[in-house]
Amino acid sequence: MVRPALSDYPHLASGKVRELYRVDDDHLLLVATDRISAYDYVLDSTIPDKGRILTAMSVFFFGFVDAANHLAGPPDDPRIPNEVLGRALVVRRLQMLPVECVARGYLTGSGLLDYQATGKVCGIALPPGLVEASKFATPLFTPATKAALGNHDENISFDRVIEMVGVARASQLRERTLQIYLQAADHALARGIIIADTKFEFGTDRDGNLVLADEIFTPDSSRYWPADEYRVGAAQTSFDKQFVRNWLLSAESGWDRDGDQPPPPLPGDVIEATRDRYISAYERISGRRFADWIGPGA
Repeated sequence: MVRPALSDYPHLASGKVRELYRVDDDHLLLVATDRISAYDYVLDSTIPDKGRILTAMSVFFFGFVDAANHLAGPPDDPRIPNEVLGRALVVRRLQMLPVECVARGYLTGSGLLDYQATGKVCGIALPPGLVEASKFATPLFTPATKAALGNHDENISFDRVIEMVGVARASQLRERTLQIYLQAADHALARGIIIADTKFEFGTDRDGNLVLADEIFTPDSSRYWPADEYRVGAAQTSFDKQFVRNWLLSAESGWDRDGDQPPPPLPGDVIEATRDRYISAYERISGRRFADWIGPGA
């Protein structure tokens, strides 16, 4: 099969991790790179195979959850250039909505900081006495703004989402986000992994239908904790990007997050351990071997 070259497609945009190209008027090529970001920086270091892992996990979950998605072809679609095979997808062009749709099943990260400061998360009042990794009685919809590259996503209230997209669409986003999260979280827990939180992006098609886009349930967009090691009140072992964040904040890195210098390069052992964690998350949740996922030359 003769595939197009990546240079055949006009480049449209760069994100922290992904590159976007135009295939035709109705389709885009979404390419996941091996870049990794943390604390609003794109690090100098890359994680080998990361783009392929993110793509494999998204493809699995797009097929698993009950929600319309933006995929317009299989992961070996002939429109995908050989040089990005396995880490690129042909997707439908959508009108993207300006909201990060976050589902939280547990209190951690920015949600914990918000709670400690206000007793709330995104305007949702919570019971007193919650601590790191406390499980919510029911998952929360805690939206955020979609920040430009280099800026920080900001948690917002549901009322703010209504102002941005209207009551009907805001309610639909909340309902769909929590439904997808619960479906995937139940599956992952049966595989021994807690999905503590995750975030989605949605767009609308020409008919105004809500469509799940970008990536879903990847170790970049979700917190994955081993269920057998879960302990309330403690930082959790993770299969996700938190491992990199923790190293950057450690004394070993020597980085001052509050300073004006970018993070240092990751040492080799942290790069290798991050790759291993991402692969482990994919294999445990999907039940598939990463070694069987497609790649260049397939």
